[in-house]
Amino acid sequence: MDDRINQPCSPRGPDAHEVILGVDTHRDVHVAAVISMTGRVLAVQRFPATATGYRQLAQWSSQIGVVRCAGVEGTGSYGAALSRHLLSQGIDVIEVPGPGRAGRRRRSKSDEGDAEAAARAVLSGRASSRAKSGNGPVEILRMYSVARDSAVKACTQATNQLKALLVTADPALREELAGLKRRALVRACVLLGEDEGETDPVLRATRFTLRTLAERIEQLSRQAGELERRLAELVERHSPELLAMAGVGPHSAVVLLITMGDNADRLRGEVSFAALCGASPVEYSSGSRCHRRLNRGGDRQANAALHRIVLTRLRWDPRTQTYCERRVADGKTRREVIRCLKRYVAREVYRLVRRQRGVWRDP
Repeated sequence: MDDRINQPCSPRGPDAHEVILGVDTHRDVHVAAVISMTGRVLAVQRFPATATGYRQLAQWSSQIGVVRCAGVEGTGSYGAALSRHLLSQGIDVIEVPGPGRAGRRRRSKSDEGDAEAAARAVLSGRASSRAKSGNGPVEILRMYSVARDSAVKACTQATNQLKALLVTADPALREELAGLKRRALVRACVLLGEDEGETDPVLRATRFTLRTLAERIEQLSRQAGELERRLAELVERHSPELLAMAGVGPHSAVVLLITMGDNADRLRGEVSFAALCGASPVEYSSGSRCHRRLNRGGDRQANAALHRIVLTRLRWDPRTQTYCERRVADGKTRREVIRCLKRYVAREVYRLVRRQRGVWRDP
């Protein structure tokens, strides 16, 4: 075990210096390391991943020095609750990416080493992305969206299973349900009962299974509908201007707001938001050849939302149609025009949300 763990730390005095905190997060325990501004390791300690443990970690680090910034791994998973606690204490939280496979191969693996590496990533500037606060309406949107997406996925899976069972079902039962649309088919299967006089056990099992799957589909559909209603109401209440934008529906608005987070000021500007959505071109030049290629990084769900907005505008918005015709006349392909429009939509969304939240400033 590292000799620096559980070592005593000197109390913070009036001349306390600034330090950087690094945390390697896990389900049951968090390992924290404090380093000086010159990179010297001052202390390493383990804390339970509980509310009491979060308070102990913040108090322990403040006794060593003035903590202005903390690098935390997994701010969207195991480190989410700790990040919210540190933010409430006035400490900036930076999302620290893992070292990756190459980094793992170059050095040994330990929780203490990962915590130290997290602090050094902040000190060197390798990690600079501020973590989402997760304490506002966008976090509620994220939770509703996760539940809605899983309900829709499970409903689709159950529907496919029901239709697959019908393919191998008894011909009489298959003909009875043939030609029905999805909704009517589900309602008909819900009404299927087990005929006690039926002598074929396979047919009885088929009828029972079809009814079970149909009941599951109806339950999941109700859950998805309720969650979609809550999502639409929440977006309408907190971002009505976003819904008023051409081509922006409730689903696209939810995805873009989740990508931005509750603390939109964590982004350095509209360029940063475009890169986060994968809507910024990537320089790909060599010698006298200047070229920019498609950005395949970023949040792909946000990128898909921008794509839906652009396609809707190309179909219904006269201003977008005029722009597309002009750029095509200049020699651009339709795909290149769509990439340009996605970049413009990302800028428009970013500026609108920042103004709405009262934190707008020119980047």
